Amino acid sequence: MDTLLLIDGNAIMHRAYHALPPFKSKDGTSTNIVYGFLSMLYKVINDFKPQYLASVFDTPKPTFRNKLFKDYQIQRPKIEDDFIVQIPLVKEALDKAGVYRLEKDGFEADDLIGTISRVFDDNKFRVIIVTGDKDIFQLINDNVFVASPQLGLANIKIFDRQEVEQKLDVSPEHIVDYKALSGDPSDNYPGARGIGPKTATKLIHQYGNIDNIYENLPKIESEKVKAILKKEKDNVYLSKKLATILTDVEIDLDIDKLKFHSFSKNLKEFLEKYQIDSLKKRIFSEKETRAEKPKSDQIGLF
Repeated sequence: MDTLLLIDGNAIMHRAYHALPPFKSKDGTSTNIVYGFLSMLYKVINDFKPQYLASVFDTPKPTFRNKLFKDYQIQRPKIEDDFIVQIPLVKEALDKAGVYRLEKDGFEADDLIGTISRVFDDNKFRVIIVTGDKDIFQLINDNVFVASPQLGLANIKIFDRQEVEQKLDVSPEHIVDYKALSGDPSDNYPGARGIGPKTATKLIHQYGNIDNIYENLPKIESEKVKAILKKEKDNVYLSKKLATILTDVEIDLDIDKLKFHSFSKNLKEFLEKYQIDSLKKRIFSEKETRAEKPKSDQIGLF
């Protein structure tokens, strides 16, 4: 089974920013995110030896979720200037390295990851998503896994269906139902106000999903929980829409563009320009051994 490695670009940039101290090139350009991102990329390529590789990014434009709920993610702090200036550098480095990257206004990187994952999964690929974002867990199935950096960038934990159930006490398929009930403070949507994680988990274990919970509302023993669910029904279904990662975004996906064998030597010049010498030595002084070349040439999305 060939492997697609999908990098959640914004999540890994944030992880690198908070894991590493600030440092700069000789001309004063901040490079700690660039260094951390490329270090993580190099590690996961060596660990998983993918035949296909892509990095996916958010854009600054509002998404459909902002239109659904005006306060979506409104509480998130402004990104610092040292971070902002490195975003185009990370993208430039990927272009120099020959790594396919994708973004689309109106959608989050999660939605592009969900769409690409579905296409590759449908075509019998193994998909490994590199992210620190637990929302992505909802995409996990028998062929789709999440590789999550732990302790900064040092270690990586692989999440499959069993690991998700052990960690969250719900299956990947029911994560959106869980979030619909309990809400998500990090994305600033409410869920059912008054229902916490324990009650949400209990309801999902009893009834499976939101539709079944509301169909069986008369059977719920707690009058308090029943009253909350009735009052908060609109918020619950809105929260489920906000929590659900799309898997059908209209994108042009040519599998040939995602093929990966090794970093282009153009990346070496980029690393020299910004004096990222230790990473240059690590990447280009070691002879890469690549997995068997991919067999499939084209995947059509629609």
